[in-house]
Amino acid sequence: MSVDGWNTVLVLGGTRSGKSEFAESLVADAPTVRYVATAADAPADDAEWAARLAAHRVRRPETWTTEETADDPRRLADVIASAGPNETLLVDDLGGWATVLLDPAHQPADDTATIAELAAAVRACTARLVLVSPEVGLSLVPTTPLGRAFTDALGAANRAVADACDAVVLVVAGQAAWLKPGAPQPATVPVQAGPTQAGPTRVSPVTAVSAGEPVTAPEPSPDVLTPGMPPPAAADPAGGTGADGTHWAAPTLALPVVATGLVIQAGMELPMPDEYTGPQAIERLATLDVPGAGLGVLERVVGFAAATQGTVTPAPWAPVRVLLLHGEHLGGAATGTVPGESARRARQARAGRGALARLAADSGAELQVVEAPASAPMETEPALTGEQVEAALRYGWRLAEEAADAGVRLLVLGACGVGTEAAAAAVLVATAGAEAPAVLSRVITDSGEVDDAAWMRRCAAVRDALHRTRHSPRSAKDVLAELGGGDIAVATGVLLGATARRLPVMLDGPVGVAAAMVTRDLAGQARHWCLLADHGGHPAVRLGAEVLGLTPLLDLRLDLGEGANALAALPLLRSVLALAAALPAHPSLGGDDRDPEPETAPDTDEPDFREPEPAGPGPTSTEPDFREPEPGGTEPDFREPEPAGPGPTSTGTETEPVDPSGRRAG
Repeated sequence: MSVDGWNTVLVLGGTRSGKSEFAESLVADAPTVRYVATAADAPADDAEWAARLAAHRVRRPETWTTEETADDPRRLADVIASAGPNETLLVDDLGGWATVLLDPAHQPADDTATIAELAAAVRACTARLVLVSPEVGLSLVPTTPLGRAFTDALGAANRAVADACDAVVLVVAGQAAWLKPGAPQPATVPVQAGPTQAGPTRVSPVTAVSAGEPVTAPEPSPDVLTPGMPPPAAADPAGGTGADGTHWAAPTLALPVVATGLVIQAGMELPMPDEYTGPQAIERLATLDVPGAGLGVLERVVGFAAATQGTVTPAPWAPVRVLLLHGEHLGGAATGTVPGESARRARQARAGRGALARLAADSGAELQVVEAPASAPMETEPALTGEQVEAALRYGWRLAEEAADAGVRLLVLGACGVGTEAAAAAVLVATAGAEAPAVLSRVITDSGEVDDAAWMRRCAAVRDALHRTRHSPRSAKDVLAELGGGDIAVATGVLLGATARRLPVMLDGPVGVAAAMVTRDLAGQARHWCLLADHGGHPAVRLGAEVLGLTPLLDLRLDLGEGANALAALPLLRSVLALAAALPAHPSLGGDDRDPEPETAPDTDEPDFREPEPAGPGPTSTEPDFREPEPGGTEPDFREPEPAGPGPTSTGTETEPVDPSGRRAG
């Protein structure tokens, strides 16, 4: 659970306060969750309540299971009491439970005894348990007997359960105030300006620096490049200039030691995407005027963009920035790689060449190459020191904030580095209970051959690293220090900073997925801002996505390098968003089916080469008629036409008919 040291938590809050979203973030790090739904199904005539229940169902990850207790409210205590120590339960909510408890269908019932049984089950629960309940103590006393009975029963239940829980939190207007225990809690991050809101609000879950502590200014971040398609002529392999003359091969800055006062720690409260606009946007797709069945699985793109942008008609992402993290891992993790190959890829990207830069140029995306600190051999010693982890997390956070301040609407997170796959595999083994051989891809040499010996040495390095750290804590920062290394630590900071600024991130490859796994302990909300375009056939990405509840949108098995796979899919995803936003509703549902008004032809001196309109009655041309006569007709008339009179060419008056010879009839 994201709240260290607490086994049972009661989350209180008013209507639309955000209590359910906060409770879900507390269990976001669990591989599986039993969601206990207490409310009865909506009546057939209550569409609004049905929509609320549907929104809750849509928000649950696919790895969660749902259990309903509405038929028998007394069964809730049995469900909690029977949960094992390895399970995670989320009960939402006690208000619905009290409503069913007081329903005449369940009477007579001893409310006091039932509430006492529930509190006893919570107190004895060995599972990780989060309960959600409305806070009714701040409202007016109801004027009806049934209303007073409900508030009395729910108030008594809240008191009894709060006394039995290890921790209690009150959510007010999306902000969490911890009531139990009374120790100071991490500062709350206010809701930031989203993509559809004005103002680049800069906020962070900061703990103020102690008085008198020096704060040094952070070093400049690496240059943000705007790649253009390179000219046909080959450029210098070590560097070069872009099409606009910009020198892209300038050395990338090393990781600075940032001391901004930002403290990244477990249990941070970061914003969640809008829970309502996503489902509403998907429902809207069914009304669009399309000839086929719709967008298929790509409707999830619309739902994700709608939730992260806060609108049912999300716009295609622009601008987009690619963060390419370059970090080296020493030791057995680097077995089977060509020395200097990853550094060459990084130089190539900075020079505007290679697959990543070309795809960025085609997509109009910015490119920023970031150097992460080298990681020591994880099988013999920690990959990073504690200080390096803190600096890397803060650095990644700052990169995301700078992107948000620059107006970026989507981050693409990629990596290139020696040993990154083995480091990501070690993180997945430590955080998801996987086995190294199951998450490590086969090693392919430059000649296209499979190197099983190198693969076995990588597996051995991960095994030895896990054995070395078998007694070490498994907190997020410990995993990064012992196993993850610099690039995964920077990527983790990027995900956290992007979440704080409501900036969606498209993951691509094992490094980003491993970072998302680590963020579960720091801020469970981060995974809800992540999108996975394609798993690329990588077993580590498959497993991490399954644990995180991220379903890949495509199954193209692209293997162009981290970041390049996502950019290859980006035009398709943008097209889907543009189509969903532009199409009207079907005419049967009230859509506009009228043809657009013809545009007025602009004044121009250019000749008109359009085909002439079919001639109406009377001569409309001064050219002789060379057409073949119709059967039974007269010979064609090759005489020059007489000057047009006021008849056929005049307007506003009625003309007399003419015979085929051109003479006026009558």
